[in-house]
Amino acid sequence: MTGPKLEHVARLGYAARGAVYCLVGGLALMAAIGSGGDAGGNQSALQSLLSQPLGWVLLGIIAIGLACHAFWRFVESLTDADHRGTSAKALAVRGAHLISGVASAGLAISAASMALGRAAASGGGDNQAAQDWTAWLLSQPFGQILTGIVGAAVIAAGFVFVGKGWRGDVTKHLKMTDAICRWAVPLGRLGYAARGVVFFIIGGFLIMAAIRASSAEAKGLGGALDTLREQPYGWVLLALTAAGFIAFGLFGIAQARYRHIDAPDAGDMKRAATRHVGALRS
Repeated sequence: MTGPKLEHVARLGYAARGAVYCLVGGLALMAAIGSGGDAGGNQSALQSLLSQPLGWVLLGIIAIGLACHAFWRFVESLTDADHRGTSAKALAVRGAHLISGVASAGLAISAASMALGRAAASGGGDNQAAQDWTAWLLSQPFGQILTGIVGAAVIAAGFVFVGKGWRGDVTKHLKMTDAICRWAVPLGRLGYAARGVVFFIIGGFLIMAAIRASSAEAKGLGGALDTLREQPYGWVLLALTAAGFIAFGLFGIAQARYRHIDAPDAGDMKRAATRHVGALRS
């Protein structure tokens, strides 16, 4: 795949991720203000599209876009497309992008299955998925320790997101005019802050699962949103978080249009793959 074609793949991926965040945030906001909706997370939000006219077509398009986002995240992390380097911070960011790619790939598969009528969102949704992989992790040697480490890493990521929302340069990789920055920066800041809050909650549940050695304690995005709703003035907390998700979705669509993407060519990807395979063998 040539660089220009890969750039189009990356942009479609950012747009699809943005659309999913807008959908999740919109449904959660409706649930918060009592106008229907659902705070069930990614899978239930995608499932809701099937009730719309030509919903399976929309779902199929989103599935393709999420697959593009997953592919770009894999390429981005393995080839260092953003030229971050090999510092500890850079490697952590590239690792996070790799995990993001895995998550997008899983969601793309779920969306494609729903669009083809081969699967529906399970009753547990995101929570069930989180509990399934937590159960697998707990079953490994030193499983409780590993689960606790993952939980701590998720909380640390939450701090990074909140910090980025507070005073981070959210437009660092975007090429846009000052007029566009005036609305893109607030959207990005609010979006990252909302993601940070949700990561705190998900990480906290993972640590609880590690302490109690019970995968039932783990929660996904839907569980995190439900936890917010159950607090005093929970509808306000849920509404603010939902607004943040919508903001991040719109920011993702801005990324699809304005992000600087230095897409590697096929030769660069082949050399990167060779290096990583060699590192694994050594």
